[in-house]
Amino acid sequence: MRREHSPLAVAAVGLVILPFALDLVGLPLRTSIDVVVFAIACTGLNILVGYTGLVSFGHGAWFGLGAYAAALSQRYWFPGAIILPALFSILFVAVAALLSGALILRRRGVYFSLLTLALTALLFAIGYRWTEFTGGESGLGGVTRSTVLGFDLESDQVYYWVVAAIGMTVCHVLWRFHRSPVGSVLVAIRENEERARFIGYPTDRYKLIGFVLSAAAVAVAGALSVFNHRFASAEPLTVAFSGELIAMVVIGGMRSFLGPALGALFFILFREFLSIWTPHWLFWFGLLFVGFIVFSPTGLVGVAGRLIAPFRKRVIEGAAMAGRTVAEGVPLPDLYRRSAANAAPVLVARDLVKRFGGIHAVDGITLAVNGRTLHALIGPNGAGKTTAFNLVSGLFPPDAGTIELDGAPIAGLKPEDITAAGVGRSFQITNLFGGLSVEENLRLAVQAHSAERFALWTAAAMLAEVNRLTAELVAFLGLTGVERAEAASLSYGGQRLLDMGLALATRPRILLLDEPLAGLAAAERQRIAALVKTISAEIPVLFVEHDIDRVFQIADRVTVMNEGKVLVEGTVEDARGNAKVREVYIGSGATALAAKPRASAAGTTPLLIVDKIDTFYGKSHILNAVSLDVREHEIVALLGRNGAGKSTLLKTLIGIAPAEAGSITLAGKRTAGLSSAEIARLGIGYVPQGRGLFAGMTVADNLTLGRLKRRTGAGVHWDAERIVTFFPRLAQRWRTPADYLSGGEQQMVAIARALSGDVRVLLLDEPFEGLSPAITEELFEAFDRLRYDVTLVIVDHHLDLALALSDRTIVLERGSVTWTGTSQTLRDDLALRRKVLWL
Repeated sequence: MRREHSPLAVAAVGLVILPFALDLVGLPLRTSIDVVVFAIACTGLNILVGYTGLVSFGHGAWFGLGAYAAALSQRYWFPGAIILPALFSILFVAVAALLSGALILRRRGVYFSLLTLALTALLFAIGYRWTEFTGGESGLGGVTRSTVLGFDLESDQVYYWVVAAIGMTVCHVLWRFHRSPVGSVLVAIRENEERARFIGYPTDRYKLIGFVLSAAAVAVAGALSVFNHRFASAEPLTVAFSGELIAMVVIGGMRSFLGPALGALFFILFREFLSIWTPHWLFWFGLLFVGFIVFSPTGLVGVAGRLIAPFRKRVIEGAAMAGRTVAEGVPLPDLYRRSAANAAPVLVARDLVKRFGGIHAVDGITLAVNGRTLHALIGPNGAGKTTAFNLVSGLFPPDAGTIELDGAPIAGLKPEDITAAGVGRSFQITNLFGGLSVEENLRLAVQAHSAERFALWTAAAMLAEVNRLTAELVAFLGLTGVERAEAASLSYGGQRLLDMGLALATRPRILLLDEPLAGLAAAERQRIAALVKTISAEIPVLFVEHDIDRVFQIADRVTVMNEGKVLVEGTVEDARGNAKVREVYIGSGATALAAKPRASAAGTTPLLIVDKIDTFYGKSHILNAVSLDVREHEIVALLGRNGAGKSTLLKTLIGIAPAEAGSITLAGKRTAGLSSAEIARLGIGYVPQGRGLFAGMTVADNLTLGRLKRRTGAGVHWDAERIVTFFPRLAQRWRTPADYLSGGEQQMVAIARALSGDVRVLLLDEPFEGLSPAITEELFEAFDRLRYDVTLVIVDHHLDLALALSDRTIVLERGSVTWTGTSQTLRDDLALRRKVLWL
């Protein structure tokens, strides 16, 4: 608790010593007042910029309006007063911000920033040209400071301590606000606004609260400034003034509570001293601003951290999931249990239609999910399953059809309203608050249904009931021990588990799970499947999953989709025994695919050599002295549990996660320390988990960008004609935007883009994840043919497929190589497989 209050203590000490420190360098007391005034304005602006992620280019408008409102109200309504004009200016700006924010916040990103810019330009034109009211270019003088409660505010010394007291009050209010439930939601919006909506937060309302409070804090600074200089002008309404406020925030450190105040101090000192030498001091300040953005995005606070880092003892931890402990048999918390089952279906969708241009993603499907049922929605990639989820959960409105939840219509409602009605969902690509901890992610989801979710003063971390429910959920999900780990630092399996937990925390009437088992190791897949089955005994679950064996093992009902229509709906046996389902979806099956013998093309010359590599993510030691080699035309499988370091090893090879120690050699050339672009030009193609396509660009554009800088002679040259021979489906989608494709087709584009240009090594991270059995078979055969042209390193949790495809297997555990040998050995020796892969 003492550490939590440290910003307030630092602020108080700073306010006490500030006037004496500036006096020592020859600056008058009025400059100290300016520092406090700008510090208040910058901490107010930082509510939006640093905490909510909204960049306002026109926040000087509230400073100028506050100054004008105080000066004009003193002149016409409260002659000689200071308290009433100041209070009036804050109230006036708050109302103006409420009205304008309700309009401006309808737009996001650059459009929001441009609207704030337009607002301040409009107000400047009014302030500068309405001469008889605002004084125009001459400004508005005659502002006085009176005696209040026996304090003679005409004295700069007395006025400084009053301003310091007000600054400390504002600091305390904002400190409490940032720790409150509303403050925590603003941070969630900064991290991932879409996910915040899908756990039940009306984000526009929260942003409006932050916008109004931010404007009011800046108005306080404006009012204090006009009484300091006894003069109001249109200067704070200029775009340049708003830019200076943003510059102070960025230079100080916008992710730090006191960073903006430090930036204000730096700005004032820079202005006062440099303006003595040159009238062009703003030019030099601009260069400095650019320098901070490029070299120290965390501002002066970050610079200070770097300077003292060598004197701090380095704390080294294991990978994020290393500290996890899983207790078996933890029951579903009572909050999520249902007292009785209703005979009527919980969710009913009738004749749903959704088109994207000329593509019928969903074409008249009808679906009903009963209570306490595990209902599987399966089908080939591109069948429309995820689109159906998006319609039910409110991401898209349906073009036609109805959706009812417990008999109430929900089609077309906002995502937060549908979530509040009782629909919780996870996402195909994990959708988390990446910069927040596991506990903070789950607490936010639980807090969304708390009566205190709009509290402005109470500390979010002190809500006892929310903390209790969060702890129960952590234990149920099996995330005990990693509560403080950042969500983005979890293994992919950990992220999938947390994503499901966010959906469950919304207290749903029905739970939609989009591929909850994708990317999970065998043991984890079995555990998560058991969790899903446990949940479905109380809450109906509609889930999409391509692990067909697992689906048929645990599902109660199955709906099979194809080309946007329902192909079959009924029991597991109805789906399993349907010839059409097998033809379009199941194919020959993974078992038959793995059983077919494969010839090896592996040479004897090592092409890629890794020697004692160490890789860190912050304090986490992910790879520990990893050594391996990969030969020409060899397929190597990297296997291991979730969080073992497999994906990190691929990122280290391509340069995304640079190694801190060790060496990597590709065809005799050292690559450790090179940038990802340089490594790619040396002939390494990388397919990341999640594909990472250029959305909005066509298949042809994605492949063109892939080969643009990689015609280097480093490996086999892959042009469009050669790629299409391996992936003939892409010829039919050549001019289609990549984000319009099915998941399987997107994976093909990602692989084709990685091959485009000159490539000799292809790194594949979970290439079979989220693919239907038929598409998996198509990709498997393509990889089998690719071995004659390139070397492949593959990470995948489909063990039978990975072992059948690869020549050699390298097993990782906790960032170290624990086993290396032929894949056939693991394929044939089940006892050895259980030993080295913990099955």
